[in-house]
Amino acid sequence: MEATTSTVKRKFILEGLDCANCALKIENGVGKIEGVSSCSVNFVNKTLTMEMASDASADIVTQTKQQIRKLEPDVKVLEHAASGSSTGSAHHDHHDHSHGDAHGNSHGDEAGDDGHGHSHDHGAQGVRKMIGRLVAALVIGATAMLLPLETELQLMLYVAAYLVIGGDIVYKAMKNIVRGQVFDEYFLMSIATIGAFIIGEYPEGVAVMLFYQVGELFQSIAVNRSRKSISALMDIRPDFANLKSGSEYKRVRPEDVQIGDLILVRPGEKVPLDGKVIEGSSAMDTSALTGESVPREVAVGDNVLSGFINKNGVLTLEVAKVFGESTVAKILDLVENASSKKAPTENFITKFARYYTPFVVIVAALLAVIPPLLISGATFSDWVYRALVFLVISCPCALVVSIPLGFFGGIGASSKNGVLIKGSNYLEALNDVKYVVFDKTGTLTKGEFKVVGIHPAANTWTEQELLRQAAFAEMHSSHPIAQSIREAYGQELDEAQIAEYNEISGHGIQVTFEGREVLAGNAKLMKLEGIEYVVPSEHGSIVHLAIDKQYAGYLVIADEVKEDSARAIRSLKNLGVKKVVMLTGDIKAVADSIGEQLGVDEVRSELLPQHKVEELEKLDQEKGSKEKIIFVGDGINDTPVLARADVGVAMGGLGSDAAIEAADIVIMTDEPSKLSSAIHIAKRTRRIVWQNIIFALLVKAVFLLLGAFGIATMWEAVFSDVGVTLLAVLNAMRVLRTKTDLV
Repeated sequence: MEATTSTVKRKFILEGLDCANCALKIENGVGKIEGVSSCSVNFVNKTLTMEMASDASADIVTQTKQQIRKLEPDVKVLEHAASGSSTGSAHHDHHDHSHGDAHGNSHGDEAGDDGHGHSHDHGAQGVRKMIGRLVAALVIGATAMLLPLETELQLMLYVAAYLVIGGDIVYKAMKNIVRGQVFDEYFLMSIATIGAFIIGEYPEGVAVMLFYQVGELFQSIAVNRSRKSISALMDIRPDFANLKSGSEYKRVRPEDVQIGDLILVRPGEKVPLDGKVIEGSSAMDTSALTGESVPREVAVGDNVLSGFINKNGVLTLEVAKVFGESTVAKILDLVENASSKKAPTENFITKFARYYTPFVVIVAALLAVIPPLLISGATFSDWVYRALVFLVISCPCALVVSIPLGFFGGIGASSKNGVLIKGSNYLEALNDVKYVVFDKTGTLTKGEFKVVGIHPAANTWTEQELLRQAAFAEMHSSHPIAQSIREAYGQELDEAQIAEYNEISGHGIQVTFEGREVLAGNAKLMKLEGIEYVVPSEHGSIVHLAIDKQYAGYLVIADEVKEDSARAIRSLKNLGVKKVVMLTGDIKAVADSIGEQLGVDEVRSELLPQHKVEELEKLDQEKGSKEKIIFVGDGINDTPVLARADVGVAMGGLGSDAAIEAADIVIMTDEPSKLSSAIHIAKRTRRIVWQNIIFALLVKAVFLLLGAFGIATMWEAVFSDVGVTLLAVLNAMRVLRTKTDLV
């Protein structure tokens, strides 16, 4: 396909996709179809996302469905509804019906196939069915073992027990071989257990399959629980909206509400769409979006976002955005698509699994054949048994299942904490961050000017009177500094009291107030008028006042530093960040004073937006090849820098669409300290993922050696496969409980 061809993005639900290995096969298979530019299967929420050439999309979709049917006949491909509005619905409806009927039906068509495969999703019905099969096989096997029966009858009972418990596994292995997919775990289990029958180890053949299925059952329940925990973290999707029609309210789907409609939100309900309060007041629980437990008060005129939970009052909202554009839909979309950007560790495991299994099968075959030929007294049956044990141990399931689960858990834990991470690659990149660059205004500071000092000249005016004179002088100015002076005064300003208003460009204002001439402005204005003034020691914007040409004093206006900025920088240092840099367009004196107050390592001031990119590039040349730079900005004018950094972090994603688009990580609150929480979660995720990799490979290595030397039996082999996977899945779930209390 030519690069110029336009592409479309499509999403499908893979009903019945319950093994990570199957997900990998589908991803690789669909990715090879001509015209598909990218393809990602999310094992956790069972979705396939693909980009393809728009001119051949219908044909590609047909080929995709055929390919999936060929690779995994048990998986049903369902069209995902239109993007945005459906993101959450598909995700959650899907979770509900993947247990029970739909699951049973999608698999029940095939004889002897209850939908059970590797880590399969057992609904209540599936679990009962599997327990029934386990009990039946156990009874038949025990009868064969304990009763003194003829050899033929005993063999028939063992075969019957084997087929009851393992028939579906053998059937799937045969189907896969016909389709040219030899090396999967159905094949490994079938070869090992049938091999046990061939060399006369009947009880072992049955028992191994029985134990394997028990392990699978527990493992599937564990994976399911973990899937549910992750989706519960993101359970911010509203189920309905109370739409006003005439004088009544009717319950409708959030997707059916239009901009400008009125909706009612009662206490305890989720706000379904972004809107403005036009009636009522209440406290809002914003924790689902921001991770903050303190409720936010809202009243008439305030904006509220979908996903907030109304605590006490009844609110009427005017809808500002359709569901597809609302905050909740965007967040769900971000989190659900996060797994399409895989971390290097995940990609490594995918490649590893692809070469590892065929390699092990070849080694097992050599193990069965070569020693009996070379070693005198070695029997074929003994070495074939060892080779079969070797095969059972070799399955790489623990890695293939637990690693995506670990990363997805990390992304889930971050989103619960108010930090959206757009992919596991960014989550992993946070581990290597050594340079953090902050924008100043709106990121480390509140971006709001406040009067922080009132200094009347000796024996002239009181502070309140000086502020009053300044407020009237600045009455008509739209400058943020003038606004902050009026806010600080906080009383009604009567226009009739001022006359002869004159703005002197670049200097300040001249006005007549209560019969006196008032001058308010910078030092240049005082010089221009020949008035002696005090040179302040404070940093900030200074407004000097003179009344009837007599110096009256000055006001200091400064941008307030956020409460947790200093703590954020301290905790970043504790997490191993080498250098924290602050970039700002502000004047050097103000920037240096804030930098000193916060404890940043370097301040680069008086920069225009394009210079910020240059400064970032200078830092980029300083850092090591493995080190990463984060840029944190408020996203309005920082888009180019966010895109240029290794990891771009946008602050206060509640509201800035440009930031959500440009950044790799979005901090939903306005707190810089959330960045260190995200790095903390990333480090814990990496630690747990590597624990799983090392644990799984070590156990495998030990058992492979024991199997090759004839010490391990098939029982231990199955335990090493299923047990390790189970432990790895449970370990991966610890990510969700990461504590983020920082210094």
